[in-house]
This record gives sequence, structure tokens and C-alpha cells, in this order.
Amino acid sequence: MALPAQGAVEGPCSTPPVHTEDAVTSVHPVDEKLHPSRLVPAALQHIAAMYAGVVTPPLIIGQACGLDIAGRTRLIAASLLIAGVATILQTIGVKQLVGNRLPFVNAASSAGIAPILAIAENNAKGHQLPAIYGAVMVAGAFCLAVGPFFGRLLKFFPPLVTGVVITLIGVTLMPVPVGWAQGGDRTAAGFGSMKNLALAAFTLVVILLIQRFGKGFVKQVALLFGLLIGTLAALPFGMADFRGLASAPVAALPTPFAFGAPVLQPAAILSLCIVMLVLMTESSAGMLALGEICDRRADARTITRGLRTDGLATLLGPVFGGFPTSAFAQNVGVVSLTRVRSRYVVAVAGSALLLLGAFPVLGAVVSLVPMPVLGGAGIVLFGSIAVSGIRTLSEAGLDDSSNIILVAVALGAGIIPLAAPTFYHQFPAWAQTVLGSGISAGAIVAVMLNLFFHHLGTRSSTAPALKSS
Repeated sequence: MALPAQGAVEGPCSTPPVHTEDAVTSVHPVDEKLHPSRLVPAALQHIAAMYAGVVTPPLIIGQACGLDIAGRTRLIAASLLIAGVATILQTIGVKQLVGNRLPFVNAASSAGIAPILAIAENNAKGHQLPAIYGAVMVAGAFCLAVGPFFGRLLKFFPPLVTGVVITLIGVTLMPVPVGWAQGGDRTAAGFGSMKNLALAAFTLVVILLIQRFGKGFVKQVALLFGLLIGTLAALPFGMADFRGLASAPVAALPTPFAFGAPVLQPAAILSLCIVMLVLMTESSAGMLALGEICDRRADARTITRGLRTDGLATLLGPVFGGFPTSAFAQNVGVVSLTRVRSRYVVAVAGSALLLLGAFPVLGAVVSLVPMPVLGGAGIVLFGSIAVSGIRTLSEAGLDDSSNIILVAVALGAGIIPLAAPTFYHQFPAWAQTVLGSGISAGAIVAVMLNLFFHHLGTRSSTAPALKSS
């Protein structure tokens, strides 16, 4: 029998060779390594979106604890460093231990500010930060212990539930950019002035015009161009603050336990463990949202690895001056808006955060962006998150009356803290912490109603389940 000719197919099970072009096109957008000409501007857009949120907790907490400018600078540097490390761990990952390997940003969460300020009020000056850091470290350990159970509960988070949570993330965060558009500082004389509102509106219009008439990658980085053009427009009116740039040290690495050794106080620990549950809910919702946006739905192991990263950052962050760490919803909005889904873009942004933390003078350059400019861009960002939630709900079987009731009640519960901030003031402190966050309140109600309608007393769930990735 003659031998087969060279290059001929030898059998029905043979497969053709994989060409390089095919291999390139088969790379998932999340794993795509972009050219630097695209990667760097996209990463800068993430940094611009997150920077104000990263520095807000250390600024507010530092002022409440009576720290001087140098002390607040150390807190900011520590927050930037921890955010950089946590973001790199999330995007790149370490084997199957930590990291969700999504374009996911981790940083100090503003949700922990209120209970941390309560801890500060209950301690004498000089003893506030040690009590805060002791409670934060225990909350981080609590997250590591409880985190794996969150990943195993995904069957209770169908699109019906995740759509509600994602929508609430966008809706409940809208007061943040509105406050930025008014000037950011409610105690300032010019807060809410027409000058601030006009600058925010100008930035928003610039972004809309680039989205309408831009082409290709220019359209993808519309947010970055909006921030740049808005900042340039603010310069002639003296609305860009250069004081932070002049006073910032060139280099300042954080010193371990610079504010004293952590102190364990049961009441403080309890309050921050409750906060950590809220942050874990928000972080899980962020991973589910990114999974939807990136067409790589987060499974149980992905969420477990992501929460493990949150726990590690929260546990180790106080050594250098960090605070409770969780997902940054505004960066979910950046991914949704630009459709640049590469996790390496966010990894580069995390590396930049490390540099900004090690060299505060570099971070001060980013802080030149006026608050009204961030407000105009933030309306687009947080609005796009809500749109992602609505898109998810469109797949959730809303032709079923019980599903309509579930979504209506859960959205209502989530909007209560936004519409009536004093609604839960007569509740116990722990209940105020949980229900006072519209995201966590809406998530809890959605999960409970999903159990009631689709799990308890039924043989099979009628709610659509999460699709596998």
C-alpha cells in the first residue's frame, strides 16, 4: 500500500494545523495584550476614573483623626500602593489561589468611611487609627474565612438577581458624580455654583460629541479626552488646584505601623465585620457585572479567588496604612463604556497606582483634574453601569409576574436609602450599616425573594440560571 502523500489528511480524526492568525483571533478579549499605543491611554482612563475615589477615604479619615498634611499624604500614598498591589493580584492572579483574572480594580472603599469615623469618635486623639486598623485587619481575616462560601452560592444569583444589583450599583452611586459636579467640597463657598456646573456640563458634552463623531480608538477613550479637555478648559478660570502638586514630596514609601500598632476593640471589630459583608456583596456584584460585560461570566471559583484578594488586601493593608478594600464600580463603568476588556490594561493601571503611591508628586499631577470635570465624566460612568444591569434584566424573564414583583420590590428597597437617608435611623446600628447601603439592601431583598419564588417548595427553579463561561 502506498504511503500517503506529504501534507495529505491521514484520517477522519486528523485536525488541520493551527495557523498563527487563527491563534491570535481566538484570544478572548479579556486576555488580549494590546499594543502600547492602545494600552497606555486605556490604562490612563482607568486611573483618571478611580483616582478621586482612591484618595477620598484617606483624606476624610485623616482629617477626622486630626492628621497634618504630611500624615494625610502618608495615608494617601498607602491607599494608592495597596490599591495597586490588589489590582495587579486581581488581574494577573497567582495560580488558583488569588485573583479573578478580570479587568477588576480593587481599592479602599468609601462604604467603610462612616463606621470608621464612628470608631474615631469613640477613641481619644492618637489612639484612633490603631483602633481602626485593628478592626480592619480582623475584618480582612473574616473575609478570608467567609469568602469561599460566597462563590458556592452563585446558584442563588441568576440574572434576575444580578441585574437588580448591577442596576442599583449605578443608580445608588449617582449622587457621587453629582456632588463632584457641584465642586466636591460641600463646605466650600463655591459649592453648587454655576461655574462648577457649567464645567461639568462642558465635560459631559465633550464626551458625548466624541462618542458621536469619534472613530475607532478615539471613540473608545472618549472619557480620557473629556477629562483632558475639561481640565484645560478649567485652567483660565483658576479652577485647577496646584497646591497639592507644590506640597507633595517627590518620594515617600510608607513605613509599617507608622500610626501605631493595631488595637483590638470588640465593638469596632463587629462594626467593620458587618461592613466587610457589605463590601463582599458589592465586590461579588462587581465581578458578576464584569463577567456579563466581558462575556466571561464569573463562576464560583472566580468569585472565591476575587474575594480572597479582597481579604488579603484588607488584612495586610493596615500594616502600611490601608483601609477595607473592595471593587471599584466606576471602573466597571469604564469597561462597559469603552468595551476595552483586556485585563492587562487594568494591570498596567495597577502598576501606575504603585508608582503614584511611591512618588506622591506623580499622584498630585493626576489630582489636578478639577472635581466638576470628574463629575461630568462620572455621570456617564455610573449611568453606563445601570444600563448594564438593565441589559442583564432583559434576559431575566420579566414576562413572568413573580419576576416583575421581585425586581420591583428589590429596586424599591435599594432606592430607599437614596430617597430617604434617615429612613433606618431608628434601627439598631448593625441594621443601619447593612440596610443603609442601597446595594446591599437591594441584593439581600432580591436574593430572599428569589428563594421565596423560585426555590422554596419548588422542584426546579423557573428563574434563568447563570450561564457557564
